Amino acid sequence: MEMTVSDTAVIPESETEAPRSLFLVALGERVRTLRSRQGMTRKAVALAADVSERHLANLEYGTGNVSVLVLLQVAQALQCSLAELLGDMTTTSPEWLLIRELLGKRSEADLRRARLQLGEMFGEASDARARQNRVALIGLRGAGKTTLGQRLADDLGFPFIELSRQIEQFAGCQISEIHNLYGAHAYRRYERRALEEAIQIYPEVVIATPGGLVSDSANFNLLLSHCTTVWLQANAADHMARVAAQGDLRPMAASREAMEDLKRILEGRSAFYSKADIAINTSAGSADQAFASLRDAVRKQMVSQS
Repeated sequence: MEMTVSDTAVIPESETEAPRSLFLVALGERVRTLRSRQGMTRKAVALAADVSERHLANLEYGTGNVSVLVLLQVAQALQCSLAELLGDMTTTSPEWLLIRELLGKRSEADLRRARLQLGEMFGEASDARARQNRVALIGLRGAGKTTLGQRLADDLGFPFIELSRQIEQFAGCQISEIHNLYGAHAYRRYERRALEEAIQIYPEVVIATPGGLVSDSANFNLLLSHCTTVWLQANAADHMARVAAQGDLRPMAASREAMEDLKRILEGRSAFYSKADIAINTSAGSADQAFASLRDAVRKQMVSQS
């Protein structure tokens, strides 16, 4: 779910007289990070958590000494555990603590190797040859996933599918209606079903994925395990201009604070997008140049995995 409305009720630090607890400041930062990762506005989280927007703003800026029950409501709205919100999700057993100790100071490269080996150990990794013929494009709206994805599919002779359209077919309604009628958890279930079916049906395919798929670790793991992933990058201004050029006049494209919202989403998701096998900057040149870079990088990846 992308952000669609600018945040409000921000309380500048200069206007708060009481000193801020370091714990509350860190807690507020985690809330903002998790909210950005989900692509939700402060207003949307406040509504889902049944707390006032001002109360949530105080929490995010480290000035609100909230109750445990309010934190639990916020965690549920952000689809995370209370432990994760508090900053430590690995305290549930001695094994978790031992694993955390082993992995805690490792580099990103070491962690990636550990994740891949764990996937193989538990039977969640697929054959490299099968991965190479499924190409999944990830990134925010306006990155060029549909346009470049269709061209790449035609070039490779593969089918092309937009996962968002598959989700809508399963649900029988538009994405926005899924969120409004059934909520984010239901949307993730439809997303999972659509992704599993695409993997099962198509040994060769180019998939354009929803921008928020990386926000769900289970679905993103499934994608990484079964597809060659490509992050289509673009700067915030290009994302915004392309969405507007498509005639999208929803609040994200019209809000005065839309650029700030968009930058926050990019910041919250970039670490996940960067797990892709390939990254292509679609702001670096023309559409033809972006496609040439994409085509060459994907073909090179296929050769290296064959």
